[in-house]
Amino acid sequence: MVTQGAECKNETSPEEVAFYTVRTLSRTIPPSVPGITFLSGGQPEETASQNLNAINKLAFPKHPWNMSFSFGRALQTSVLNEWKGKPEGVAGAQASLLERCKSNGEAALGKYAGGTGSTESDYVANYRY
Repeated sequence: MVTQGAECKNETSPEEVAFYTVRTLSRTIPPSVPGITFLSGGQPEETASQNLNAINKLAFPKHPWNMSFSFGRALQTSVLNEWKGKPEGVAGAQASLLERCKSNGEAALGKYAGGTGSTESDYVANYRY
């Protein structure tokens, strides 16, 4: 996704992220590619979900690809906050995971209403995979 840099103080709207992401991809990715799968890039869960939702709602420029997440870091903050490594947190973590999967499934269809994800950033400076 085309988002502002980690140190940028100006926030961008999901609609701006959607426009610049789809415009950039449409200039570089052939329409015959069936799908594009995003990493969250350290965005908070809620931000990543809202951005994906805006991308999939975008009417112009229309995109020919299925666009979704790899569902890694864009799912885990809420789940880990519920679980905390304790057996008694398992049920809450499972419920949270189900909610995040449902929300991101809706975002992949452009039907996410918002408000279910963590707003805590997962960004780690100089992170290496």
